Amino acid sequence: QVQLVESGGGSVQAGGSLRLSCAASGFTYEGYSMGWVREAPGKEREGVAALRSDGSIRYADYVKGRFTISRDNAKNSLFLQMNSLQPEDTAMYYCAASKYSRVIGLLLTRAAYEYWGRGTQVTVSS
Repeated sequence: QVQLVESGGGSVQAGGSLRLSCAASGFTYEGYSMGWVREAPGKEREGVAALRSDGSIRYADYVKGRFTISRDNAKNSLFLQMNSLQPEDTAMYYCAASKYSRVIGLLLTRAAYEYWGRGTQVTVSS
């Protein structure tokens, strides 16, 4: 059974940093593409960053240069380092996984993923 468990969310002031983690279990982690997707109140769920199984990375324009996605296959973990956080980054952040070899750009859409964690809340105050 695929399980994705996020942690590391919290409340920070604008300009601050957070590091999100996702612990994965129940599948062959290194063969899956992974991503972070967020959902703000009243908004559609949107992709933040994606890391394909071959190591390709793609960021959404609104986080490029501020967020860094990484994975540790030995520990079945996915990370998102978030720097220079802004109030508009406030959202529930979800870890997601796909067993298919997707086009990297597609991995920035919610439709690309079959498996989801329950999310971790990030709140950024001005």
